[in-house]
Amino acid sequence: MRLNAESTMKLKTTIPTLMTFMALAIAVLAQTAASQTRDQQAIRAASEAWQRYVTTQDVDSIVALHTPDAVVMPSNAPPMKGSTAIRSGLTEMVKTPGLRLHRIPTRIEVTSPTAATEYGSYTESYDTPGGKMREAGSYVTIWHRVNGKWRVALDAPVSSIPMPAQMPAEESDFIARSGAALSWIDFSPPGFPPGGKVSVLHGDPFSPGPFVLRLSLPDGYKIPLHWNPTGEHVTVLSGALQLGVGDSVDVSSAQSYSPGDFVFIPARHQHWAQARGTTVLQVSGNGPFQPSLGVPK
Repeated sequence: MRLNAESTMKLKTTIPTLMTFMALAIAVLAQTAASQTRDQQAIRAASEAWQRYVTTQDVDSIVALHTPDAVVMPSNAPPMKGSTAIRSGLTEMVKTPGLRLHRIPTRIEVTSPTAATEYGSYTESYDTPGGKMREAGSYVTIWHRVNGKWRVALDAPVSSIPMPAQMPAEESDFIARSGAALSWIDFSPPGFPPGGKVSVLHGDPFSPGPFVLRLSLPDGYKIPLHWNPTGEHVTVLSGALQLGVGDSVDVSSAQSYSPGDFVFIPARHQHWAQARGTTVLQVSGNGPFQPSLGVPK
C-alpha cells in the first residue's frame, strides 16, 4: 500500500508526539518506583528503630513513631487506642524481664503517597520463673505519612502459639509428702531478691493445671510489687506475713497475717509482702504461676 503525501505528513507529526508521551510515561513510572523505594526504606528504618527503642526501653520514642490516634492490638489482650493508652501499655511491656523482640518484614507495600501496609513475622522471648519463654507469630502494620514522616496508625501482632484447649485432667494417684523430707530449691523469679526457697508439693506450677507449693522466706524478706496471671490461695504455715495491695508499696495500709491465716489473691491483682521472722507459706492455684513485676497492663 502506497501512502499519499497527506498520510505521510500525519505520521511524521504523530510519531514524535507518541514518543514524547511514552517518554513522559516512562519518566513518571520511574519516578514513582523511586519514590516507592524511598518510602519502603523509610518505613523499614522506622520499624527497625521501633525494635531498638523496645530494647532500650525508650517509651517516648516508641510513642512518637505512632499517630496520635493509633491503635495497637496485642494478642489475647484489649486494644490500646491513642497515645495515652499506648504509652501506658508499652511502659509495662518494656519492663518485662529479658524481653527481646525481632520483626522480619515480608512485604512493605506503599498504596498511596500517604498510606502503606507492612506485614511479616516476629519472634519474642522473655524470662519467667520457669525459665526463658519464647513466642512467634505474624503481624500487620498500617503506616500513615504525617508531616512528611511515616507513622504507625495500626499495629496488630498475632501469636501463632495456640491457646490450651482445656485444663489437664486431675491426677488419680494418691500423693503424700513428708514435711521433713521436702526438697527445696532457690526461689528467684526475675526482679525478686535472693534468699527465698520453694518446694513443689503437687503439679507443675509453670504449666496449665492445679499446683501446690511452699515458699520459705527468711526474716525481713521483701516480695516486690507484682502480679500473677492466675489466682493464688495463700496460707501462712509459720512465721508472719505483712501483705499489701495496690499500685504502690504503702506500708501503712498493709495487713499482718499469722500461722493459720488464709488469703486469696485474684488473678492480675498487684500485691507485695514482707516476712516477719522465718516464714513458710503454702500457695496453691491453677498454673501457670508466673510472678511479673509492677502493675498489669
